[in-house]
Amino acid sequence: MTRRHVAVIGAGPAGLAAAEAALGAGARVTLIDSEEQPGGQYHRMLPEPYAATHPERLQHGWNAFDRRRRRVLAHPRCAWWPRTAVWALERPDPGTPGPPRVHLLRGPADGGGRSRHVLEPGALVLAVGAHDRVLPFPGWELPGVFTAGAAQALAKGERVVVGDRVVVAGTGPFLLPVAGSLLEAGSRVLEVLEANPAATVARGWLRRPWELPAQAAKLPELVEYAADLAGHRVPYRTGRTVIEARGADQVEEVVIARLRADWSVVPGSERTVPVDALCVTHGFSPRLELAVAAGCALRAVSSGEFVAVDRDQRTSCPGVYAAGEITGIAGAQAARAEGALAGWVAGGGDSRLPALLALRRSRDQGRAFARRLARAHPIGGQWPGWLRPRTVICRCEETDYDALRRAATGQAGADPRVIRLRTRAGLGPCQARVCGPTVAELTERLSGEAAGRQVQGLPAASPHRRPIAQPIRLGELAAPPERIPNSDTEEWS
Repeated sequence: MTRRHVAVIGAGPAGLAAAEAALGAGARVTLIDSEEQPGGQYHRMLPEPYAATHPERLQHGWNAFDRRRRRVLAHPRCAWWPRTAVWALERPDPGTPGPPRVHLLRGPADGGGRSRHVLEPGALVLAVGAHDRVLPFPGWELPGVFTAGAAQALAKGERVVVGDRVVVAGTGPFLLPVAGSLLEAGSRVLEVLEANPAATVARGWLRRPWELPAQAAKLPELVEYAADLAGHRVPYRTGRTVIEARGADQVEEVVIARLRADWSVVPGSERTVPVDALCVTHGFSPRLELAVAAGCALRAVSSGEFVAVDRDQRTSCPGVYAAGEITGIAGAQAARAEGALAGWVAGGGDSRLPALLALRRSRDQGRAFARRLARAHPIGGQWPGWLRPRTVICRCEETDYDALRRAATGQAGADPRVIRLRTRAGLGPCQARVCGPTVAELTERLSGEAAGRQVQGLPAASPHRRPIAQPIRLGELAAPPERIPNSDTEEWS
């Protein structure tokens, strides 16, 4: 018999749920992830030689995740492709139905023996997640300054502590699990700093209070993190952040200051704290490279740009579905609901089933939570006041604020392409994944196009428009690929 072939890119909460649902709908599934094990950042696992005896003590919802992971990976119609990078999506010819071809590299990212493959699925589910967004400040390029996500990944996935004395700073509830992971791994967290004042946070979370009971499932997790900080006597301070990191060869101290609601610094509030490491996050940027390459339409909200989907998680690109943080930053529970919806419909399941009502309700509650999160933890419009002329904006190319300012205010400097060419900002190895939103925002401000307007997230001319999503060697590109059949049209036994 013939079965629909569903490729799921990303094996975090959304991707794993999508794979399980597609299998339940009768499809054949190829589950693809760059890591060795499924789980994503939320359920990041230790390497097998160092596996925890009781992982349920380290992670929320471990038992349910472990059951789902085992069911999916052991299923006879599931092909699990770990350590696999999607380096390009090739759109079909005009008038040709179906999703894009998926170009893959299998093998360790730094290895020399990777093999190239081309997947031609009948449906494609994008569940690739997001990464930290970090605003620049003097000294953020020093060794010892980590994104919060990287520090948590080292603690959860490798049992590596980034330092003995650590400050966690930025905005959003993600600060709490990061601090908890660092404490559990053995670091001493000196303090956790939420940049937004308590009044801003309270207004955001308490607006539309009748929606709060639907999101009460997150409360026990919040209480547990708060109790963990209290047990370790870690202060949680609002309206404060790190505005400078100092050190010779690595970070040795940080300057902490009080902030107003617009994130301007309160004069005279600065204090210096000795540290070994600093962990920073100012929200998340969705990984939109593959969605943009596929031709998916985006939607703009106050917190940035995300993939636009319908009630069944379909994108504007035929045969392509999206789930998880690329559709909105709403947490693992909402990601699982979106993934299950996307996988079921992509696998050929009936979208009118009454059982799907609960999934849609959970998804919609997650979207309401995302709106609440954006209101409670916005990025204040005056954060560029932290910058100095020599503050590095693009770490790959070492472009500083002064160079960007000169390019943006010079002749024809308002054109983003001209600014990139003149400053090299965003043209380094990370291909603007880190600095892209910041460069775009500062360019708009400096050129006068967005004077006085608070800009959050990614602009329309986002750095995610690139034909090659991941690095590929010339030898790998020249090697003939192995084609994986599309089981929508070819026999499957």
